[in-house]
Amino acid sequence: MKIILISRIDDRDALLYAEQTGRLLSGWGHDISFDQTTADAIGVRGCLLEESDASLVVVIGGDGTILHSVQRMVHQKPVLGINWGEVGFLADIEPVEAEKFLRELEPGFPIDQRMRLVLTRNGEVLGNALNEALIITSRPAKMLRFVVVVDGVPAERFRADGLLISTPTGSTAYAMSAGGPIVDPRIEGVVLVPLAPYLLSSRPHVISSSRSLEIRLESAKPAKLVIDGQNTFEFDTGGAITVRKADGPALFVDARKNFFEKVDRKLRRL
Repeated sequence: MKIILISRIDDRDALLYAEQTGRLLSGWGHDISFDQTTADAIGVRGCLLEESDASLVVVIGGDGTILHSVQRMVHQKPVLGINWGEVGFLADIEPVEAEKFLRELEPGFPIDQRMRLVLTRNGEVLGNALNEALIITSRPAKMLRFVVVVDGVPAERFRADGLLISTPTGSTAYAMSAGGPIVDPRIEGVVLVPLAPYLLSSRPHVISSSRSLEIRLESAKPAKLVIDGQNTFEFDTGGAITVRKADGPALFVDARKNFFEKVDRKLRRL
């Protein structure tokens, strides 16, 4: 198989581990390359992930490294995350078990598809979110006024510090910390979680991805839209964001790790 390796570059041990993993995979007959940023950090030749024709992307890092890698891919490739972070909820494999897993991995491996959201403004695509999009005030201690429009009908009006628009995959991330529900990633829905809402009646919602969804900002205060913690956009006063299911899901190697066992192990027993 053609495999490209990506490592977090702020941790020397992770880079050494990436080098070792590359040598192992090459010794097993795989065609190995390193993403350019990783290659520069370890002093070898590399190639850009965006231009790679690899059939597998191995990411050594935490959720941020994985999210950044998914954001960079124009056409999604299967990702195998090896956890080198804190929780690493998107990284199914721990370093101690990676060698055995990679040795046994063969072409035709099972794929776990994860729904992404595409966010548009005035017909312009702003980006795709695997975890969440966050709308938050640019001025601390100032609240924003939101209108949630579902199938053309204003379904909710509220004031809050911000709003999280999450996928089921992202329900175990920021959305969970903000009081949202944990959602089975096999469910295709959009999770809306108000941040510090003014009224007790403003509760999280789970909305089918088959519905049309628009978020309107009815506030004179400036705001920002942040997608997966990677890309930031200014949200104009009176602006609106359309949210829908993206055409291409993110692809992960199915490591046969039960989602609910992972919730228990990583989020209840830290």
